[in-house]
Amino acid sequence: MATRIRLQRHGKKGKPFFHLVAADSRAKRDGKFIEKLGTYNPTANPAVIDINFEATLTWVQTGAEMSDTARAILSYKGVLYKNHLLNGVKKGALTLEQVEEKFAQWLANKDSKVQNKVEGLAKNAASEKVARQQAEEAAKLAKAAQVAAKNAPVVEEVEEVAEEVAEETTEAVAEEVVEETTEAVAEEVVEETTEAVAEEVIEEEAPVAEEAPATEEVVAEEAPVVEEAPVAEEAPAAEEASEEAAAE
Repeated sequence: MATRIRLQRHGKKGKPFFHLVAADSRAKRDGKFIEKLGTYNPTANPAVIDINFEATLTWVQTGAEMSDTARAILSYKGVLYKNHLLNGVKKGALTLEQVEEKFAQWLANKDSKVQNKVEGLAKNAASEKVARQQAEEAAKLAKAAQVAAKNAPVVEEVEEVAEEVAEETTEAVAEEVVEETTEAVAEEVVEETTEAVAEEVIEEEAPVAEEAPATEEVVAEEAPVVEEAPVAEEAPAAEEASEEAAAE
């Protein structure tokens, strides 16, 4: 019969808890066992391992087989290292005093590593807690801002309407000012243009009036032609004829 050191599963679904046992290799995983050697809780961080060191070392020295997980657990707890040192004593390479000294040093180093890991996990947990609190506060502030924005839509609408009215009023006033200015400028331009045209017309017509004497001179010069009618002096002949007719 081969003896095997292995784990038996216990605990609820999703929360495993194992027993470290020495059992017949032909037995079922959770069946009969020869001796319970300890417990293993993988859900904790770091994992919690509690074993009977001397009984487990005895089974290892007698040649018991080990599952992969059981081997890792025994190596973590120093059972395999102690067995290695004791084999050195059997070969005469070491003494029991040297074995105990080396194993005590190994345990001290192991404990310091475990302690450092525990402290690091505690620091990480504290920093994660602070970060989580800050995130929760930020989420609360963001939620409060959303609620405030949701509860005050009227004010925003009024502000928008006021801005639109102000823009429209400004545009209307600007248009009126532009129209009035355009009309005034147009009237001034028309008046100035009319006055300028009238002055130009008057100035152009004034020389014609002054040149009128030239016409008179022409008429006066041509007048003698009219005066040359001597026919009027021959009128006595006509008068004589009329007198003769009257005498008859």
